[in-house]
Amino acid sequence: MIYMDYNATTPLEPEVIEAISEALQEAWGNPSSNYLAGAKAKAIINESRENVARMIGGKAEDIIFTSGGTEANNLVLHTAMEHFRKSRSSAKGVEGSRNGYDGLPHIITSNVEHDSVKLVAEHLQSEAKADVTFVPVSKVTGRVEVEDVVAAVQSNTCLISIMLANNETGVIMPVQEICSRVKSLNKQRQHVRILLHTDAAQALGKIPVDVGELGVDYLTIVGHKFYAPRIGALYVDGPGTRTPLHPMLFGGGQERNFRPGTENTPMIAGLGKAAKLVASNLSAYESCMRSTKLYLENRLQTVFKNRIHFNSHYPGSDILPNTCNVSILGRTLQGWRVLSHCRKLLASVGAACHSDSGNRPSHILLSCGIPSEVAANALRLSVGRWTTEADVDAVVEDLRETVQLLEEMN
Repeated sequence: MIYMDYNATTPLEPEVIEAISEALQEAWGNPSSNYLAGAKAKAIINESRENVARMIGGKAEDIIFTSGGTEANNLVLHTAMEHFRKSRSSAKGVEGSRNGYDGLPHIITSNVEHDSVKLVAEHLQSEAKADVTFVPVSKVTGRVEVEDVVAAVQSNTCLISIMLANNETGVIMPVQEICSRVKSLNKQRQHVRILLHTDAAQALGKIPVDVGELGVDYLTIVGHKFYAPRIGALYVDGPGTRTPLHPMLFGGGQERNFRPGTENTPMIAGLGKAAKLVASNLSAYESCMRSTKLYLENRLQTVFKNRIHFNSHYPGSDILPNTCNVSILGRTLQGWRVLSHCRKLLASVGAACHSDSGNRPSHILLSCGIPSEVAANALRLSVGRWTTEADVDAVVEDLRETVQLLEEMN
C-alpha cells in the first residue's frame, strides 16, 4: 500500500518516537515535582517549548501547549469573546467610548476554514452570542482576498481568523497582507482592538512560517501534520500582556494558568523533537515534496490527458508543495468510488474530519468555483517527505487500472 494522505496525518519520525520513548521511561515524574524524574520532565518541556518557538520564529514564553489544534482554535475564539466583553466593561462610563460596543462581538473568518473554527463561529452565531462574517474565497484564485476581509470589518469586530493554507486545495492565504492592513486599522480605531489569528496546521513543516513576518497575534500549531504526535500548541504574542488570552479550563496552574492540567510530557517531547527537525531541514523537506508533487501531476497528465482536472491550480495563488487535488473526469469516477477500488493507493476525497459526510462533493471545492460534477470526482493526493517517484508511478498505474475497471463495470 502507498500512503498519500499526509494532509490528514503523518507518521512519526524515528527520532520523534525515540524522544517519546525516552520521556516515557526517564521523565515519568510530575513536571511540578522537584525529584529527578519530575525535574527531567520539566527540562524536556522547557526544551520542547524552545524548539517549537524556534520553528515559527517566536519566543518560548509565547508558546502554550494544548491537546491539539481544535483546542487551540477554540481557545482563540473563546478569548476573542472575553476580550470584547472585558473591553466593553472597561469602556462603560467613559464618554464617547461606547462606539463599537453596543452590538454583539463580530468575528470575521473565511468560508473554507477547518471545522474547529467554522463550527465554533456558527455555534456562537446560532446562540446569538456573536455576529460572524464568512468571507467567501475567490472562485478565480481560491483564496480569501485582502480587500474582501478589510471590507467586512465593523466597529465591533474583535477577531479575524484566516487559515494559513487550505487543507484540501493547498492554497496559501494572504495572511501577512491581511495582518498588515488590519494593524493599520487598529491604530485608527478608538474601540475594540481586532485580534489576528491564523490556523497554520497545514503549513508547518511544508513552507516557512514566521510569526514576526506574518504579524499575527495567535498561530495554531498541530503536531500530527508534521510527523509529531497528536498534540498541539498555540502561539500567542505576549500572552496576557501584549495579547489577551483567557483560559477555558481552570485547575492546577500549569502553562501559567492559561491551559492547566498536568503536562503530557512524552507527547510534548515528541512535538519538540519534530519542531527541531523542521527548523533544521525545512528547505530539504519542501524541495523534496515539491519535486515529487510535480512529478505526480506530470504523470497524471500524461496518463489521463484531457480527462484530468487539477482542483489545486489557481492563477496567481501559491500552493503547498505537497498537495495535489485532482479529478479524473467520467460519469462513474466519483472520488469515493475510485478510492474504494484502488488496490494500492491510500488517500482521501477531502478533509479527514469530513469523511462521514457521505458522497457529497466537498463544500471547499464548490466554494472555490469547482463545478459539482468535477468536485464529486475529487481525490486529495498529498505526498510526504519520503514519497518517491516509484511510489508515484505505482499510484498512477493503480489509478489507471481502477478507472479502466470502473468503466468496464459500467
